[in-house]
Order: sequence, then structure tokens, then C-alpha cells
Amino acid sequence: MSDEMINATKPASIRSRATAVGAVLAVDGLIHLYWATGRTWPVHDTTRLSQLVLNTQVPFTPQGLVPLAGLLLSGATLVVVQGGRLPGLDHRLPSVLPRWATRAVAGGLLARGAVGLVWATGAWADPGDTFYSLNLLLYTPLCLLLGRAAWQVSAASTPAVGTVAAEVRQARTLRA
Repeated sequence: MSDEMINATKPASIRSRATAVGAVLAVDGLIHLYWATGRTWPVHDTTRLSQLVLNTQVPFTPQGLVPLAGLLLSGATLVVVQGGRLPGLDHRLPSVLPRWATRAVAGGLLARGAVGLVWATGAWADPGDTFYSLNLLLYTPLCLLLGRAAWQVSAASTPAVGTVAAEVRQARTLRA
């Protein structure tokens, strides 16, 4: 069966979830690239931006933002590939790469969501801060929702146990 046929047989709900996760990660990656230029939208300085986004003071420098943007954009692409939305790219990659990258994305999003739940209790976050409200109403629910969706995308295409060994052999052959 060709890759195009396999991707066409993925349920529409999985393709939609992959698209949603990929779109949010891509937008987040582009925002990080924008911040790497020195701009601080939606606020006026990096101190406030850091507090608003991270609840702590960290430098918003290209050295930190560009690699993070690269990870976000790569993750977005691989989730979309795993969801069957980029069949032209799918056959050029070892089949284990999009699946495990999607699992890593899911793990990262779920971990951020879990930390957000701790912050929602008021631990390490001041309930009077804007960050607290954003975390409670946007960051945490979005991370938990997208993390679950990413996990579903990775699990929906999991091959039978016998084919995992074949994929590992294929990956080793490609690496050699």
C-alpha cells in the first residue's frame, strides 16, 4: 500500500487534530521568530514580555528564541506529517520520526499543562498577575487540549508490533 493510500485512510478527526496542533505550534514558532528580531509584541519591553509569558525574568535573545522557534516549527511539521497531511514529505522520512516527534510534542504540551495546573493553585504564581489569568484561561487549557490531540495523532497510526522491528531496521539502514 502506498504512503498516499495510507494517509488517505487516516480518519478525518486525526487529520483535523494534526492540523490544529501543527497550526498552533507553527504560529507559536513564528511569534518566537518575531521576538528574536527584538520586538516585544504584545507588550512594550522584554521584562514585561518575560513575566507575561513565563512568569519569570529571562532574556529574550535570538540565541534562545531561534532554536526554540526551530523546535516549534519542526514539531509542527512532523505532527502534520504524522497526521497524514503532508504525504509528499511522509515517504522521505523514516516512519518512526514523525510518530516519536509527535509523542515528544504531546509529552511537552502535557508537561506544560501539568505545571500550569500547579500554577493555577497559586503556587509560584501570584493570582493578581496577568500571567496567572492567562495561564488559567489560555495557556494551561490549550496545552492540555493540544497535548491530548497530539497523543491521539501519534497513537492513531501506531503500527502492529511486528512492523516496529522493521521500522527500526529501516531507520538503521538509512542512518548507515
